[in-house]
Amino acid sequence: MSRIKKAFNGKKAFIGFITAGDPSLDKTEEFVLEMERAGASLVELGIPFSDPVAEGPVIQDANVRALSAGCTTDKIFEMVKRLRTKTQIPLVFLAYANTLYKYGYGRFCCQCRETGIDGLIIPDLPFEEKGELSGITAEYGIDLISLVSPVSEERIQMIAKEAEGFIYIVSSMGVTGTRDEIKTDIQSIASKIREVTDVPVAVGFGINTKEQAAKYIQYADGIIIGSAIVKIVQEYGDKAGEHIYNYIYGITKAAGIQ
Repeated sequence: MSRIKKAFNGKKAFIGFITAGDPSLDKTEEFVLEMERAGASLVELGIPFSDPVAEGPVIQDANVRALSAGCTTDKIFEMVKRLRTKTQIPLVFLAYANTLYKYGYGRFCCQCRETGIDGLIIPDLPFEEKGELSGITAEYGIDLISLVSPVSEERIQMIAKEAEGFIYIVSSMGVTGTRDEIKTDIQSIASKIREVTDVPVAVGFGINTKEQAAKYIQYADGIIIGSAIVKIVQEYGDKAGEHIYNYIYGITKAAGIQ
């Protein structure tokens, strides 16, 4: 059983996101371990990119900080290799298509396998164009995570039928960022997905409070939080570890994930 499958095996999952290299890769390593200690089941690592079109200001700024500090894709792979000597928590990269294209799809996926990355989320890779990458990810045993959104409509089940790892439900239109209110009918989207696949469903984009976490975990197999965690890193920098732990511990306890 893959690490991603184990994360959802018989339990709900908390998925946390941080931007790799913000404020440094040594701290990224520390923050992942704090997230796991607090109850995270899986961690998304954002590969910093100059034009992250799906990201709001919080994560955009984190990308700038990481790039300005000298973070590179190769250095992230080195950090993941070190991290794998300390934890077996599932790790998924969130990266933009141009990063992989420039690095080389085969070379990138080979490095993922060698260092211990379990899956990839590519926000700007449309479902209809995933064929140029999916064969390579399959060759190297990397799950290519599918996304569905409130406007996917008739495409939801088409996407879900070919999904692997887990399915990322984008709860709100627009870019990433905390939201006071989420109006999307998450229960309906999850139900449509479950009609055609048993691949786990996780919901993200906007969730940041204990109340939201407790509500949406009822409809999904997992919840994803990114911007609220990145805000903690922005506020506390090198000293963010303890604050990340306390925040995630509170969320997972409220959602009944622990």
